[in-house]
Amino acid sequence: MTLWSLASGGSGLAATFAILFMTRIFVGIGEGGYGPAAPTILSDLFPIETRGRIMAIFCAAIPVGSALGYVIGGLVGAHLGWRWAFYLVTPPGLLLGLLCFWQRDPRVTGGHLTQKSRRSIRDYLNLFRTRSYLINCIAQTLMTFVTGGLGFWVPAYLRYRNQSSEAGMTIFGLITVVAGLVSTLLGGIVADRLRPRFPGSYFWVSGIGMLIACPIFIVALYIPFPAAWVAMFLAIFFLFLNTGPSNTALANVSLPAVRATAFAVNIFVIHAFGDVQAFWLLGYIGGHTNMHVAFLFVSGIILASGVVWLSGVKYLGTDTAAVETPGNT
Repeated sequence: MTLWSLASGGSGLAATFAILFMTRIFVGIGEGGYGPAAPTILSDLFPIETRGRIMAIFCAAIPVGSALGYVIGGLVGAHLGWRWAFYLVTPPGLLLGLLCFWQRDPRVTGGHLTQKSRRSIRDYLNLFRTRSYLINCIAQTLMTFVTGGLGFWVPAYLRYRNQSSEAGMTIFGLITVVAGLVSTLLGGIVADRLRPRFPGSYFWVSGIGMLIACPIFIVALYIPFPAAWVAMFLAIFFLFLNTGPSNTALANVSLPAVRATAFAVNIFVIHAFGDVQAFWLLGYIGGHTNMHVAFLFVSGIILASGVVWLSGVKYLGTDTAAVETPGNT
């Protein structure tokens, strides 16, 4: 957290592209350390019965933080300059980073972990043979393609629709904050409630949410503004319904000994093949056609992610039970 925050502030001090590039690398290193550790700790602390809602609360930071970045960053950049958008995020991050040094790990008793976590090569191999884990990674990659692509190309799409990109991004950010927060929390709670009756509930909620989001998103592309914002709100609501359940499923099908690796690999895959590819591919499609066609392509990816999650429903219960067997947890 401390490295992450200092690197963020350092981005505001950058005088050349090379310096900015290096500070962003250190932001990635900081996030790379935090990303796998945080959900692993939460998964270890909470039982499977409540893990979904806990992960949903944690994952709610993704849509809320991203959207607030657009809103607050845009306002700060417009009034104080883009450098201050980086400066202002540094103090809160440093405070949180310093507070971590005074936290006690409740899993530790007398200097030892309360549960031994022995790992072997076989544990890692079994992780990558777990069908629900692999399916979840594919579906999350498609989901990350959608969210990353939308976040980057919405201004261009708004200009294509003859809308103000500055005002539009503020509205889009506020919509994402409200819809993303509520749907992320709701998704985790609903999936937890359904799990005793439906072992694949985390994939059911994720997949159905994407299937509902797809046609609503298409409607938003064809109806005029401001009515399009209503459809966009509903589409984003169902789009983020999977955030808590899908990350809970990652934890549930990975042994505690290799759970951090499971999250680390997932984070690498969804970004390397998700949003990174969305940036150039949607730009290529939009440049050779228009942004309407590019966003129609996004709707296809939304549909594909829902289908992939639903295809993994039949495996999730069995894979979860294998991890929850006494002696593995």
